[in-house]
Amino acid sequence: MVFLNDKEVRQHLFPFTEVRPTSDIRIGILTIREKWEGLLGQPVQVVGDDQQVASPDAALFASNIIPSARFIASLQQDDKTLKKDPDWEAIKILQYPWHIFEWNDWALREDFALVTKDRVGQVIPESVQVINAKDIFIEPGARLSHCMLNASTGPIYIGKDAEVMEGSFIRGPFSLGEGAVVKMGSKIYGATTIGPYCTVGGEIKNCVFFGYSNKAHDGYLGDAVIAEWCNLGAGTSNSNLKNNATDVKVWHNASKDYIRAGMKCGLLMGDYSRAAINTSFNTGTVTGVCANIFGEGLTPKFIPSFTWGSKALSRYEFEKALSDISNWKKLKKRELTDAEAKQLKHIFEQS
Repeated sequence: MVFLNDKEVRQHLFPFTEVRPTSDIRIGILTIREKWEGLLGQPVQVVGDDQQVASPDAALFASNIIPSARFIASLQQDDKTLKKDPDWEAIKILQYPWHIFEWNDWALREDFALVTKDRVGQVIPESVQVINAKDIFIEPGARLSHCMLNASTGPIYIGKDAEVMEGSFIRGPFSLGEGAVVKMGSKIYGATTIGPYCTVGGEIKNCVFFGYSNKAHDGYLGDAVIAEWCNLGAGTSNSNLKNNATDVKVWHNASKDYIRAGMKCGLLMGDYSRAAINTSFNTGTVTGVCANIFGEGLTPKFIPSFTWGSKALSRYEFEKALSDISNWKKLKKRELTDAEAKQLKHIFEQS
């Protein structure tokens, strides 16, 4: 049995581990937990702060380890027991939140091989122009019309009941999750993941959307990670490169300081956060959970959880925040659960 240890790593991956364990972060097509389970062919368990691994035969791994087929092959013996010295060079490790978009190209290729193995996808519609059709996989129920899919630079995966509207240009590697929508005239570069039930449009490059979030209109998003239930208003864009081309410094919540994240980093947005029309996100901006962001000019580099506005950083009233989240969830035919409300209350009180 494999256990994923979440005790030590969650604090370093703020804001994406505020409402989920590290193993439920999406990178590539699947979440980290789904990768482990798909590669092993069995469930895995996540170990939290107050849990212990009782089984002496259990294998314990940090939950920020992203496995690969090569790693799992080196891990398993013929008798299905697990080796103590697997191929550690065949993994990626999420040490910081920007690693999600940095490792996404690698993860998309790994997941594409896993989810399409020994399967035949839906026939590509005649109106769709393609390059390198063998690396394009379309799930049942997906709808595509008069768009361009270029898989010469990486595989393209279109999920069940997803839609790519006419006039869209997509360059792999790319994944569109179940029920997600790419709106008319979109321009999407790899390596990009659009998670389940997201709606996206405009220009997107090297981004990861976890699920249920929207960037439905024009505007640029690059080298960014958007968690669940977020919304970017029309015309919203992020900067992902400083004007002097020096390293971007990004807020690291565990150390309460800004640290270098490399030359490129756009927006890192926590769950339930939203931005008004024409919001301009500064290079390497981090937002916490449930921030309602609006105001003129570039945003601050760090916007805490339950922020109202962006300059004065006023407090978002908790009951108002829950009401607004419930309204957004209704748009996708979902409801805010009691467990989610309790979790948000805890984050509100700690922020």
